[in-house]
Amino acid sequence: MSARGARGRSGPQGRRGRLFAVVVTAALICAAALLGPRWSSGADGKAATPSVSGSSPGTGTFAVARADAPDSGKGRAKGGGKAYRVEVEDGSGVDPDRAAAEIARILAAPQGWSHHGEQSFHRVAEGPAGLVIRIATPATTDALCGKGGLDTHGEVNCRVGIDVMVNLKRWQQGSPEFHGPLAEYRALIINHEVGHWLGHGHETCPGKGRPAPAMMQQIYGLKGCVSNAWPYDAKGQYLGGPPVP
Repeated sequence: MSARGARGRSGPQGRRGRLFAVVVTAALICAAALLGPRWSSGADGKAATPSVSGSSPGTGTFAVARADAPDSGKGRAKGGGKAYRVEVEDGSGVDPDRAAAEIARILAAPQGWSHHGEQSFHRVAEGPAGLVIRIATPATTDALCGKGGLDTHGEVNCRVGIDVMVNLKRWQQGSPEFHGPLAEYRALIINHEVGHWLGHGHETCPGKGRPAPAMMQQIYGLKGCVSNAWPYDAKGQYLGGPPVP
């Protein structure tokens, strides 16, 4: 039937059809407003907070944070320790030096991998660096992690070789599974991915109510554990769990 023929119907049946279409359309609009945007990768139906910067297309170019030695580790000469570099993708809205200062505090924390001097880290702006921590948009994170055969599906972080890729979305928004301030979740990101760089594999929950290991993929669920960002507790005990095959 032509469009003209459809418009020509003005009887009761035509009016009932139009009324039904209006009702259905209104119901669909209401349902969309109630549901809103959802992230289903590991979340339990909780909505992620939209982020303009986190969802912006990446430039693929990076600004390097300034060197600031010493960053972490006690009882060592200036310039010693593991050299690392912090880079932030251009256009992300994240200040490289502020991000680097936050990362330095995480690496220096006694409950982190420094663990009272067991490891030490030294940030450089140029020259050799055995570790490169990059904060990048989801698109760029996917592209660079994909080169290592990892699928980050626009949502998660990764470590490929010497590169730790921090997904801008997670840096800005945290995780729907992590119960704590954003600063603590950022600590989990760095501790987890740097832990991989140090040779640690994934671990899982050691028991209900216990702290989730920093090497646990907490974004996919806590499995009875409680959120935790650090590999060690205040007494220096390692907060580990059974290894994941």
